[in-house]
Amino acid sequence: MEDAQQRAVLVADDDAALRLLCRVNLELDGYRVLEAETAEEVTRVLDGEDVDVLLLDVHLGADDGLELAKELRTSRPGLGVALFTGSVERRDAWGEIAAGFLAKPFTLDELAQTVRALAPR
Repeated sequence: MEDAQQRAVLVADDDAALRLLCRVNLELDGYRVLEAETAEEVTRVLDGEDVDVLLLDVHLGADDGLELAKELRTSRPGLGVALFTGSVERRDAWGEIAAGFLAKPFTLDELAQTVRALAPR
């Protein structure tokens, strides 16, 4: 079984403070953490790195995280995607788009459990 150190998580959110919070806590759990602020950055990171889990904000600045998740479901079927957002619209349909969901604000335990479910150690 792979060591968590070898597992990579990409945190995609336009909020730098939230990315930092996720980075620090996931690194403490032993994951390699990458960050992206836009959909373009997500694509660039995925093209250049082996990523196991993508934590993707539904509202990624001016970009639509749901549309990106739909595209990735087809182009990268092995990628574990979890969506997070503070808005409540259409959450019931998101299960078809992503394997996980985090409602903002989320706890550090919820963050860890979501990543572990998508990238088990």
